[in-house]
Amino acid sequence: MKPFIVVSDGFDKNLFNALTSSQDLQVHPKSKITKEELEKLLPQINGLVIRSATTVTSELLEKAPHLKLVIRAGEGTDNIDKVACQKKGVKVANTPGSNSNSAAEHTIALMMTVLRKTAFAHASTKAGKWEKELFGGNELWKKTVGFVGFGKIAQIVAKRISGFEPKVLFYDPVTEISELSYARKVDSLDELFKQSNIVTIHVPLNPKTKNLVNKTYLEMMKPDSFLINCARGGIVNEEDLYVHLKEKKIKGAGFDVFQEEPLPNSSQLLNLDNLVMTPHLGASTDEAQLRVGEMAVNQLKEFFLKNNLLNEVKA
Repeated sequence: MKPFIVVSDGFDKNLFNALTSSQDLQVHPKSKITKEELEKLLPQINGLVIRSATTVTSELLEKAPHLKLVIRAGEGTDNIDKVACQKKGVKVANTPGSNSNSAAEHTIALMMTVLRKTAFAHASTKAGKWEKELFGGNELWKKTVGFVGFGKIAQIVAKRISGFEPKVLFYDPVTEISELSYARKVDSLDELFKQSNIVTIHVPLNPKTKNLVNKTYLEMMKPDSFLINCARGGIVNEEDLYVHLKEKKIKGAGFDVFQEEPLPNSSQLLNLDNLVMTPHLGASTDEAQLRVGEMAVNQLKEFFLKNNLLNEVKA
């Protein structure tokens, strides 16, 4: 019997067509399904490919007795209960590096949008107004940009913005990098938050980083500084962020990720006039989705046809 594969959160169209035409795998004909549809399919599934919309919980695993592999089409696996998967013998894999460039470019886009107030100016101009005096911005040139975490995406961002000639600092206790021609490591988060005009987040979400950026560090930021987060929701304490933006203790922020996604209509963040928000678009480019899809298709075939597990993520 052919392994039954379900893709729940969307996929590159051409790659999905190629996957569904495979003679060796049985693939559900829809590449994006609802939670209710997924529930009905769980008893049959052998392989599941997800993005950020689907959460693999212990309850889901109980309903999927034949599940052997979960692939996160992306890098972050915080929406997968890896301990529960391990107990059930379900392997977990991701597609590392496939959307690094896309996420880096979105970080820069948000950074520039926040600095130059382009999102707010666009909305105003579209509304038939000409409020030039309201949208004076700031330059990146000669500013100090601090990176919380300095992995692959952060390094791409730092290298790309070096053309604007900012001073780049980073704090990352894991990386062995101490200094680059365009970036310098600092000894503590305190130092980074106190010195930076712009702080950008580049760490994974885990028990150590949950609510890492809270009132304590926000209080250290300069009144005219900005905070950018395209990493994961939950790293920044949103209640503390709201207070600091509302009271103009920091000048502005740009966020692509949130503690609860989709962002609920009741979120107080929606009431802020100095926060630019996007709906988790970091990996949402045609190019990134093609790379992610190519890796996921290869992983499915390697695992189910050759018993070879690529890019395993352990608990």
